[in-house]
Amino acid sequence: MELSINGHNLEVTARLRDYLEKKAGRLDRYMPNLSGVHVDLSAESARSSGERQIAQITIRDNRGTILRAEERSNDMFAAIDEVVDKLYRQIQRYQGKQRQKRRAGAEDFIAGEPLPFEDDEFEEDDVMQIVRQKRFPLHPMPAEEAIEQMELLDHDFFVFFNSDDEAINVLYKRRDGNYGLLQPELD
Repeated sequence: MELSINGHNLEVTARLRDYLEKKAGRLDRYMPNLSGVHVDLSAESARSSGERQIAQITIRDNRGTILRAEERSNDMFAAIDEVVDKLYRQIQRYQGKQRQKRRAGAEDFIAGEPLPFEDDEFEEDDVMQIVRQKRFPLHPMPAEEAIEQMELLDHDFFVFFNSDDEAINVLYKRRDGNYGLLQPELD
């Protein structure tokens, strides 16, 4: 398993790196096909002292599954603990869905150790379902025009056909007020 740690506006100390290696090292016991863990740690300078330390962890497995969690706290170690707990819940949900697929006759699933918290937090009967579908026309436009359209609609994201790269893209508004652009690629 490959572990990469990036720090933004803060120094990743040896103590912090050791703590992350210890926490991230446990994740592959619960998700055995884990291929990589990417950790982004950042500190925001804000007037309020709370929730200035941000920990974001992205994990990938050999099958292409990506799980990501982010937590904010006034202490970086607390943020790391909270984000790892959130990932455990995501892994449990993912494994529950894989078990349901296996019962339905889909491909085999290799399960790891049981997760380190109560099974009551996730019921296998809690099945996510699509409750609404929406169709809409896609008009070719550059990303700048998509930003204008998204703002006019007052949405947090916008799906459009990018005329610059001739592909479907997703534009989204970030917490810092800037924009992100998702550009899917086929494997």
